Amino acid sequence: MHEIVIISGKGGTGKTTLTAAFCALAADAVFCDADVDAADLHLLLQPTIKEQHEFIGGSKAVIVAERCNQCGVCRGLCRFAAISAELVVDQILCEGCGVCVDLCPEKAIDFPEQLCGHWFHSNTRFGPLVHARLGIAEENSGRLVHLVRKEALQLAEEENKKLIITDGPPGIGCPVIAAIGGASLLLVVVEPTLSGRHDLERVLDLAAHFKVPARLLINKYDLNADMAQAIEAAASERDVLCVGRIPFDPVFTRAMVQGQTIFEYAGAEERQQELRTIWTRVLAALPKDSEQCLTLKMYT
Repeated sequence: MHEIVIISGKGGTGKTTLTAAFCALAADAVFCDADVDAADLHLLLQPTIKEQHEFIGGSKAVIVAERCNQCGVCRGLCRFAAISAELVVDQILCEGCGVCVDLCPEKAIDFPEQLCGHWFHSNTRFGPLVHARLGIAEENSGRLVHLVRKEALQLAEEENKKLIITDGPPGIGCPVIAAIGGASLLLVVVEPTLSGRHDLERVLDLAAHFKVPARLLINKYDLNADMAQAIEAAASERDVLCVGRIPFDPVFTRAMVQGQTIFEYAGAEERQQELRTIWTRVLAALPKDSEQCLTLKMYT
């Protein structure tokens, strides 16, 4: 079994649009939206939800007035100023560290688990999708990313699918780390800007640390052809090959407005052929060694 994770150093590079296009091309695959902080793959795949599950992502402090003697020790301990002068915990400011719970002399602070979001098993017109919705300002997105990847793996095993296509989160933080560990291949989508080159370097450092092979895809390359060439050269120096360059084309936006992938939109034949070629190169880059193919087993 293989997992391809599509990531980017920042948001807005076209990562989800391209992921949806690959979902349309893939045969016999499971899809996973691991960008739980701002999930949007469902906007193009338009899933029908089969199962909905709660995500319990952590705990927050609650002072029980009946047990509290108003000593104020908790307020002095809180580094996040989450406890008011009236000794009431602000649930937005509380980071759930638990210091006040452990050190309250009266044991007057409860620490209930919090409902932080939901995750889903769904069907789409291209295949099954595992996705999630994290609550506003909620924590533990990395844990939720791990959960949806684990569920996608289990679903793939149950349905005997050989490929998982994962829309990963942007950046290099905790959600990205949770999204790439054990993957078969990373496809890094980059725009031809100076910041895009910097983002690529950071993402490739992360991929190298976790020993996950990567490939480069430059989107909107013709907006700055010189920078696109420099980015490709920088990747090549790190033995990361470029699987393709996609020009800027409003047809992607027009398809997205219609809720369609680029392969369902009439009049996009040139872009469709380019993406078919890129998808063939991505599949060819998957590791052939059986041990590498099964590294996702670490999540079971």
